[in-house]
Amino acid sequence: MSLLSSAAHLVTGALLPPLAMSALMAGAPGASLAQLRAPIEEVRAINFARSYAVKLNGGLQAYRPAPCMFATVTNDNPCLVSRGPDGFVFRFLGGPPAWEERQEPATLETEIVISPDGRSLQKLVFNGAPR
Repeated sequence: MSLLSSAAHLVTGALLPPLAMSALMAGAPGASLAQLRAPIEEVRAINFARSYAVKLNGGLQAYRPAPCMFATVTNDNPCLVSRGPDGFVFRFLGGPPAWEERQEPATLETEIVISPDGRSLQKLVFNGAPR
């Protein structure tokens, strides 16, 4: 028996009663990861908005959206302007491939409203030179 498994046996078997062990396991990182899973509508919305902007601006050979459009939809995502019963509003910069890696200025700004279910375009608010 390894030192680690001996210590685990000592902790689980002798020091902590079963209910205390259950409480510890309920607060384990795996439980919190499951709670952090983004709702499918949010995933669809950011994917739809990104794909729409790429297609609108000439495809991946000509255009790349800002990295925040490749992240999850969280309250701290700078591309997410708002979300609510009317849908998701995204505003983000973009430019030619590798524009950010080369520290070049963005050449386009897109603002787009996606339906609440994340499946369709509600409105293209703006797509042009950065404002």
